[in-house]
Amino acid sequence: MSQVPHLNELALIAVIGVSVTLILSKLKLPAVAGLLATGALIGPYGVGWVRSMESIEVLAEIGVVFLLFTIGLEFSASRLKHIFKQVALGGFFQVILTIVVTVAIASLFAIPLPLGLFYGFVFSLSSTAIVLRALSERRELDVPHGRFIVGTLIFQDLCVVPMVLIVPFLVSHQSQVSALQDIGLAFAKAVFLVIALGSVSRFVIPRWLSWVDASRSREVFLLAILGICIGTAWLTSLAGLSLALGAFLGGMVVADTQFGQRAMSDILPLRDAFVSVFFISLGMLFQPATLIDQPHIVMGMLFGLVIIKGLVATIAALLMKFPARVAWLAGVGLAQFGEFGFVLSKLATSSGLITDAETRPLLAAGVISMFLTPLLLRMAPHITAGEKLLAPLERLLGVRSIDEFDQGREQPSHHVVIVGFGLAGRETARALQRCAVPHIVLELNAEIVRQAKVRGQPVFYGDATSEEALGHAHLSSARLLVLMMDDPRAAQRVVDTARRVAPDVPILMRTRYLREKNSLLAQGAADVVAEEVEGAVEMIARILRLLDQPRNVIHESIHLVRRDLQESLRPIKVPRPELQVAGGIDGIKIESILVRDNSAVAGRSPVELRLRSSTGLLVIALRRGPDFLPEPDPHQALQPGDIVYVVGSTAAIEAALSMFG
Repeated sequence: MSQVPHLNELALIAVIGVSVTLILSKLKLPAVAGLLATGALIGPYGVGWVRSMESIEVLAEIGVVFLLFTIGLEFSASRLKHIFKQVALGGFFQVILTIVVTVAIASLFAIPLPLGLFYGFVFSLSSTAIVLRALSERRELDVPHGRFIVGTLIFQDLCVVPMVLIVPFLVSHQSQVSALQDIGLAFAKAVFLVIALGSVSRFVIPRWLSWVDASRSREVFLLAILGICIGTAWLTSLAGLSLALGAFLGGMVVADTQFGQRAMSDILPLRDAFVSVFFISLGMLFQPATLIDQPHIVMGMLFGLVIIKGLVATIAALLMKFPARVAWLAGVGLAQFGEFGFVLSKLATSSGLITDAETRPLLAAGVISMFLTPLLLRMAPHITAGEKLLAPLERLLGVRSIDEFDQGREQPSHHVVIVGFGLAGRETARALQRCAVPHIVLELNAEIVRQAKVRGQPVFYGDATSEEALGHAHLSSARLLVLMMDDPRAAQRVVDTARRVAPDVPILMRTRYLREKNSLLAQGAADVVAEEVEGAVEMIARILRLLDQPRNVIHESIHLVRRDLQESLRPIKVPRPELQVAGGIDGIKIESILVRDNSAVAGRSPVELRLRSSTGLLVIALRRGPDFLPEPDPHQALQPGDIVYVVGSTAAIEAALSMFG
């Protein structure tokens, strides 16, 4: 029997890839780093176990198509419109500033403008896969620097499309006029395709996918999605545009239908498999000999990727009015080579813009920067020197902070300082306002601060991890510090800073996980509410209520959770069915109570217990084993295991629960 070509190499790639990734995961490095290391190890410049680079690159190209298709699935036209303000400015500043700085540095080394512009494109892109994975694992996607990084990465992903169009026309032998004409023609083709595919997505694709969905076959649906993905990529290639652009547009077509989420879930396994091959193929481009032969060029490019690019991203965040700490962390998060930088490098090489020899130092520096990113992201929050050095630049760029609170105001006292103005922070501030309790809010989202000031709310722009911000908020004379932050590491720093600024002011804070509670209490917090416990309690109450469990059984279950995990001063509240009647009696409750073996009511009838006269409750039904008695005899003794259904007011039910025990 004849063998499948290259099957042995694919098997080797899978086995070595898993092994290397597992080993590097012990060092807290992401899977992408393991895949890159696998490619460097087994590729032609490593031990040479895989030499069929052309076949591997075909699979890698399919991975790029799937990757762009899923990006298109995430960015439908409606979503892009919704998040435009969030991503446009920050991403624009980062990309444009990086390109300008790179072109300027390239000109100092007598590098031609087209090649300098290519370097600017490559250096402006960051690693979406590595950074988002790291932010997700550190639970920093929704913190201020995480939001800026995510928004910038979205903008970078969108910029890949025009960059892919422009790179082939940067070849030096073309005149500027000819190049501009070709770029204009390519953009015109792209615009035409967007309009055409937009029309198709509105009228044809939804109906076609509905017919496919009616078959109730997952295989047929997956084949249809693959047809859209590969078909749109093929059509754009016929028009002289890139496969990546077509895949992106195909994803946007599906995203605007009701089948977008299903398409994403079905195609993700295929995407991950082929993208893994893509990363391994990139690792195969790493040549250790380049690092040995040209160390100064590799280190220079690595310096540019990590230091200069990080500084430019930091300045972009400062231009968006983020404080120094957020800008510092955002700069570190964006300081690496991007996956699409490899795509642009391959495109530039095939177009003749740059030679293989010229790309080797760039790719070597890029792979090294990707390895460094997880380590830098882990270290950055603990390095305060960076944000201190940025403080003068922060003031120069006019980042507004809490110090404006002191201007023309009487010094507050006995107030509450709230850090964070998300949903929890807003509701806390609203409750304090209803109780006429003075309060000040510190928030790092400039748009939230602006909107709050329009509404006249005492919300100010400030980084609560700094002593200056807490000093301007007059924490030392406050009654309470409330932390409603989404960034757990920043919250720990706020606790540490607050203990130095105002050691006597109690700190009440929330945390996502119970395992973090004890360390926060030891650090100085007066009380910590674990969100996962409160969520579990609420879910238990609702689940048991929907399962028609007696109220006292629900009370006991919640009490056990609170006793073992987190006590609460709030009384237990259980969801209840309301009487759907008129006449103003919707406050009357129907409840069920279990008669336990050791209950004081066991063996006694409702008449003996004087249940109606002593509590005000009315027994309306009784369940005894499999039998349901809608009109029980009031003289009949209650037995252990009986479920008694009663109706009455809240006070009456509470009294009955005490009687039943």
